[in-house]
Amino acid sequence: MTRYRQVLAVPGMASLLGISLLARTAITAVVLALTMYVVLALEMSYAAAGGVTAALTAGLALGGPLLGRMVDWRGPRAVLLVTVVVQVVFWLSVPILPYGMLLGAAFATGLLMVPVQPVTRQAIAALTPAGQRRAAFALESVQGELSYMVGPSVVILCAAEMSPGVVAWGVGAAIVAGGTGIALLNPPLRAEDEADAGAAGRPPRREWLGVEMIAVLTMAFGTTTLLSGVDLAIVATLEEVGQVSWAAVVVAVFGLASVAGGLAYGALPRPLPTWLLLGLLGLVTVPAGLAHDWPWLCVALVGTGLCTAPALSAVADAVSRLAPASVRGEAAGLQSSAQSAGFALGSPIVGVAIDASVPAGGFAAAGLAGLAAALTGCLLSRSRPTPRPPTPARLESARRTQATHVR
Repeated sequence: MTRYRQVLAVPGMASLLGISLLARTAITAVVLALTMYVVLALEMSYAAAGGVTAALTAGLALGGPLLGRMVDWRGPRAVLLVTVVVQVVFWLSVPILPYGMLLGAAFATGLLMVPVQPVTRQAIAALTPAGQRRAAFALESVQGELSYMVGPSVVILCAAEMSPGVVAWGVGAAIVAGGTGIALLNPPLRAEDEADAGAAGRPPRREWLGVEMIAVLTMAFGTTTLLSGVDLAIVATLEEVGQVSWAAVVVAVFGLASVAGGLAYGALPRPLPTWLLLGLLGLVTVPAGLAHDWPWLCVALVGTGLCTAPALSAVADAVSRLAPASVRGEAAGLQSSAQSAGFALGSPIVGVAIDASVPAGGFAAAGLAGLAAALTGCLLSRSRPTPRPPTPARLESARRTQATHVR
């Protein structure tokens, strides 16, 4: 645990992770809170609720790179405060909006969701030296797992005692509090040796959004596609045997295994390739469908859980390493968009597999999706062009370009 003590001892790190945990927990509960509001308060169908969450997800996917670019340009505090104001307006308006307007408002609030994850990841890259960064990103992935375990559960518990509108207000208040807290912290997004990165200008996308970055984004998409599919496959498997009430226990075991895996990975002496971690995640997910009741499903998903947080932390670490400091916000936004797209598509893909076969087919489809993304990422990473040695002509051209920029 020495590595984690060192990370948490970094000035500002403990406060950043604590406040971002609050905001991320609330953000993970947004989909469930809106679903319950549409179904219970508006008395509409689950399909109608799915339309609202689809609009929100589309906004999240499109807004990630946009907000990341704004963070690179204006800094975190200005962007956080603007998005906090948008969230205040949306969540206060939810109980009075008709369904049609709620659809458009959900898209807008997704587009301008408080960028907690991108800002946190950028700050981790700026605050920690290279030797501590993997452990720091492992803590960030563990934080994500905890938020997914706590957020939806709190919404369900509160819904039993409060109206859906009050629950929606509570979720919005937590998002606003978390975003405001991070804005007050105003964490640095560039290390001391990267302070002049903005003055040098933004490099063209073709210089950093190359084959390696596309490989990592593909694996980010594949990881969340798998995880979204696993959630649906758990419900389908337990529903077939009449044990849906045990789904919360299975998800809790899955989450705890992921937390343990993330902490173990962060303590390793050297990192593992991202494609290898995702490949292992997919490989251990496929046979989980052999379990036919909740105790065995808990056992079967331990392997999947142990590989989840390491794969997510490896993706975040790779994105921060491949992106230049002046565009790290946009790169983190692209990562968030890729992961949002994976979450949105994972359930439909696995749902088709379940409808066409049996619930076990859902685990197989989710695992194969992860394996396909891992293989694609591996092939793309290995296909990057070999740098050519500098020739006298190229060196002279570089000197002339540099001299022109100086003048």
